[in-house]
Amino acid sequence: MPSYRYSAYDTAGKLRKGIIDAPSSTRAGELLADQNLVAVEIIEGAAESVRKGKVFGLAYHSLFCKGLASYLNRGVPLAEALRFLSRHSSDRRVAAACLHLHESVQAGKRLSGALEETGLFRDDLVRIVDSGERTSALSGVLDQVAKQYAMEDKQRRKIRSALTYPVAMTVIGVGVVVFLLTYVVPKLTELFTDMGHQLPLPTRMLLAITGFLRSWGIPLLLALLLLFFYVRRRKKKFALPFFRRVRENITLSLVMSHLGTLLSAGIPLVQALNMAASMDSNSARWQETARLVKEGFRFDRALEKQGAFSEEVIYILRIGEMGGDLPGAIKQVSEMNWEEALESMERLSTLAEPILVLFLGFSVGFVVLAILLPIFELSSLAG
Repeated sequence: MPSYRYSAYDTAGKLRKGIIDAPSSTRAGELLADQNLVAVEIIEGAAESVRKGKVFGLAYHSLFCKGLASYLNRGVPLAEALRFLSRHSSDRRVAAACLHLHESVQAGKRLSGALEETGLFRDDLVRIVDSGERTSALSGVLDQVAKQYAMEDKQRRKIRSALTYPVAMTVIGVGVVVFLLTYVVPKLTELFTDMGHQLPLPTRMLLAITGFLRSWGIPLLLALLLLFFYVRRRKKKFALPFFRRVRENITLSLVMSHLGTLLSAGIPLVQALNMAASMDSNSARWQETARLVKEGFRFDRALEKQGAFSEEVIYILRIGEMGGDLPGAIKQVSEMNWEEALESMERLSTLAEPILVLFLGFSVGFVVLAILLPIFELSSLAG
């Protein structure tokens, strides 16, 4: 049965858009009327052109994979499952992408190729789906990767939550100090300079800082913004040792979780390592490990020979591999590294709060002191 895209007004006068199945456009209009919708446009067949833009987020990836796996496990053909997903999506861009996937698969294209064509799905999902199609385990792979994306999304939300308060305090502190230096102090500068005697040291320091910010504040801010965008564009990463350690724990957790998902879905270890490597900016270490495994090394020995992993990680994987439960050991390593990263972020958040409060108090106190000292001196001279 053909599909039709429609635009229609409901009884409240709100424009609604969606997809409906009907044997003809006339019947589609009748079905819409039965739903108290007044159709203004009914177009048969093809989905809206899928415009490449920002890749869908992790939450949608998880829902997409979970929903598609659910339909496939019930015996629904792939093309029909994609059509159902497009109909049930409230997001117009998502619905268009799913309908595009439906039509591509119906025309004979593989799902992995259709996903890549949209430019809206992660590269690792394309490779995972490709492996699932080759091994005839698509539903199992989708089910596993849905859990992986849900966990990764949860992890990122926790990290953002842990950093929210310190970042907010920093912004507020800097904002208060900048406000005092650029708006309050200049109004008192003339009064201080007309006193006719040398100002106290804190006041002179404050006036010097204010003068610098008024002269160079905007150029300095623009330079920092340009540096920020340059670093993001070139994908360069600079971090203190503490943050590098946290990032390494997070990366190892995500890669290991992904690797365990692939192995549980029946994908061979060498292939799974090469696929999971894309989640690490230092993908060469995983590709080297895959090469060593292919040459005949056990997984733990390959990691040990590669030299980029801790003894604890290698030991856990060795026990799991020798016990015949490598996916379980990999999951354990993932959880362990994630817990370490989360604990580190929580410690940072706990330490940052009093430090930021002290910084804010010192900065405001210094400004107030620099303003009040000349006033006290002026009062004593007048007395």
